[in-house]
Amino acid sequence: MKSIATVKVRPSLPGPLRPLLRIANNLRWSWDHAVLELFRRLDRDLWEECRHNPLLLLGKVEQEVLESAARDESYLAHLKGVEEHLNAYLLSEGTWFRRKYGETQNLRVAYFSAEFGITECLSIFAGGLGVLAGDHLKASSDLGLPLVGVGLLYQQGYFRQYLNAAGWQQEAQEDNDFYTLPIELVPRVIVLIDLPDRPVAAQVWKATVGRLQLYLLDANIPENKPEDRKITYQLYGGDREMRLKQEMLLGIGGYRTLETLGIEPTVYHMNEGHSAFLGLERILRLMETRNLSLREAKLLASASLLFTTHTPVGAGHDYFSPGLMEHYFSSYMKKLGLNRTEFLGLGRQNAENDSEEFCMTVLALRLASARNAVSKLHGEVSRRMWQGIWKGVPEKEVPIGHVTNGVHYRSWVSNEINLLYDRYLGPKWREEPADVRLWHRVQAIPGVELWRTHERRRERLVAYARRKLRAQLASRGASQTEINEADEVLSPDALTIGFGRRFASYKRATLLLRDPERLARILNNPHRPVQVVYAGKAHPHDDGGKHLIQAIVGLAKRPELRKKLVFLENYDMAVARYMVQGCDIWLNTPLRPMEASGTSGMKAQANGALNVSTLDGWWDEAYRETGGGQGDIGWAIGNGETYSDPGYQDQVEAEALYELLEREIVPLFYQRKADGLPVDWIARMKVSMARLCSQFNMHRAVMQYADEYYRVAHQRHEALNSQDDAEAKRLAAWLKRVEEAWPEVYVESVQGSAEEIELGEEVDVSARVHLAPLAPEDVAVQLLVGRVNADGEITEPAITPMQALDGCDQGSYVFKATLHATKRSGLHGYAIRVLPNSRESIGAFLPGLIAWANCTAPVHA
Repeated sequence: MKSIATVKVRPSLPGPLRPLLRIANNLRWSWDHAVLELFRRLDRDLWEECRHNPLLLLGKVEQEVLESAARDESYLAHLKGVEEHLNAYLLSEGTWFRRKYGETQNLRVAYFSAEFGITECLSIFAGGLGVLAGDHLKASSDLGLPLVGVGLLYQQGYFRQYLNAAGWQQEAQEDNDFYTLPIELVPRVIVLIDLPDRPVAAQVWKATVGRLQLYLLDANIPENKPEDRKITYQLYGGDREMRLKQEMLLGIGGYRTLETLGIEPTVYHMNEGHSAFLGLERILRLMETRNLSLREAKLLASASLLFTTHTPVGAGHDYFSPGLMEHYFSSYMKKLGLNRTEFLGLGRQNAENDSEEFCMTVLALRLASARNAVSKLHGEVSRRMWQGIWKGVPEKEVPIGHVTNGVHYRSWVSNEINLLYDRYLGPKWREEPADVRLWHRVQAIPGVELWRTHERRRERLVAYARRKLRAQLASRGASQTEINEADEVLSPDALTIGFGRRFASYKRATLLLRDPERLARILNNPHRPVQVVYAGKAHPHDDGGKHLIQAIVGLAKRPELRKKLVFLENYDMAVARYMVQGCDIWLNTPLRPMEASGTSGMKAQANGALNVSTLDGWWDEAYRETGGGQGDIGWAIGNGETYSDPGYQDQVEAEALYELLEREIVPLFYQRKADGLPVDWIARMKVSMARLCSQFNMHRAVMQYADEYYRVAHQRHEALNSQDDAEAKRLAAWLKRVEEAWPEVYVESVQGSAEEIELGEEVDVSARVHLAPLAPEDVAVQLLVGRVNADGEITEPAITPMQALDGCDQGSYVFKATLHATKRSGLHGYAIRVLPNSRESIGAFLPGLIAWANCTAPVHA
């Protein structure tokens, strides 16, 4: 039965409780323990039933409960304190950004992401990418960064996971009720995008995240055809064509949303390639509104675009067939003035390869002026993956940097740890956890206090796991005996290992289970018991991941493992918090180098857990660069080796993991003093917190984005955007001249080689370069000098600019530099290259614009 009209029903709150609505509608409550307790006090069971949704709670709680709270002086005092604290937060002028950059700064960042994981009740995220985006917004709010988020509002979000009697993952979809969520509809704002034969409309919702706004597009409205209403129906649902339409709505529709709202960002941050179409839309709008050419608009747009890639696995990037792209973008091509090959080339590593599919990551890499990976190791992998876009550029110089991910601590640390940090670190840790000196104070926390706090969290994890396991068994139709036995699984005193993440095959969730008999001996040691808690979802189409879950559940049914091994269904933020707050060990076993960053271990270590992981993602960086080799912040599985045989690698690293557990980890945990405290274990907890917390938090990551990327992009945009786009037009004209002349640019000859010189000597090197119509100031000629390896390649070259000498001969110029042999002896070599000389405005390397001398000669030094 269709309704003929709608009316929104608000909770009916007594006068003294009216501030609860305002508090509930600002998602800052999701990282403030005092606010969470305020809502929890109304009805603890209902709070859990409502999945920690304060608006739903206020609409369902009994009226007499509200009336009672309105008369409760203690509750009203609690409410007043929360309201005052929120007001102080929102009105504060002493934020990090304002202190550093002042009031006159007009930078504004638009952060685009296909998913945002802010809190479990707002189910518009699937996993790590979304949680990272949510943490990015929260830290930006804390720091006072002028940022606005843009995403999609999914009717169903990600699936709810449950297991059947055979332990096979099943998926169930649940509709989001937008009108009981902490979001509000933006009135009278409808955004249109064009599909091949029709427009699609979207309404816009707004979520308030502390000091920031997050705008979410919703296509499920009557103005659209039934098939178009499905565009925002499911996160990552449907086929490739549906994914393409979602990404058109996110990128193109998201850009138009900001334009409609009168928001004018100076920087656009694309979090993964899903939103890359915003770059095309920005180019087109600049062409239309400012009467710019494609080249001029592209330069101006690129200056303000930043792209973050998260995926080191080729299959994890979005590819669309040429036919599909042509079908949906034929009119767009015409508006941009591009033919089919030119347009599709924007999304191809080899722009001329007509059989290559269109890749959203390649589009983002080509359009953005700055690009970054999400850990140091991932930066190396990304430069290797996408080197083909910058043919001729050495892998290490491919223009993809890195900003290692972090996590928003206040969203993930337990209330008990939160209070410990308040007491011993001071309140500054809440707003500026990137302060290195602050974390040294962790050593002042009494060992007994830290350990008892951690033990309480382990007890809560065990109690939670038992409750959840009972519910899981009941839903699968287990016998009452099996259900009752759930109360006996796990021990609140045993060493607890946690593994919680997406069940992709490369994450190797079952590496610990490779030798069940040996594992059973470790877990069932009567004097040193160990237990393992697993949780995680496999993608609905990933049968390999589902088999991993089934294997874990099957092992958990064995009599010798039944009380020691638990799999918790429907991994979400609530389950994750229990696990990272209660585990002693956080286990991570990805196949190197397939983990871009990984952040769950960061959440665990901030709660006092110690990490045990292969050297991949963030742990490779943390372990190698913070003294982890001493074994005092956690443990590494192996030394970062990779083997051609995956089965052999699994065998070697499983053996290494068992050895660590048997010889180091378990003995250390149960090595107790007379007072029952594991003093050496506690010392490692403190060292891990002191060394890692200041670095692997989202505040540090956002500050790094602001300092190294946002500010640079903003200044570049402002420089090109000034004086009626005169600078953009000048640069575009120069670049056109360079591109047209570049086929005629080459190094004619090189002089100055020597067979052998002594350490400390110098050799003058000159190169005659044919520049055609270009002038010396149009190019940068560089001398690269370094040791030569067995393959004849220069390693770790030092780069010296070569200076042009006066005079030219028929378009050829001589450039000169001095080769210094000052550091070490051995076989050295040098190379010479020519680049366009406009790095400040458009980046160090432009695809296709590099010329190398082909007459390099080794120099003995």
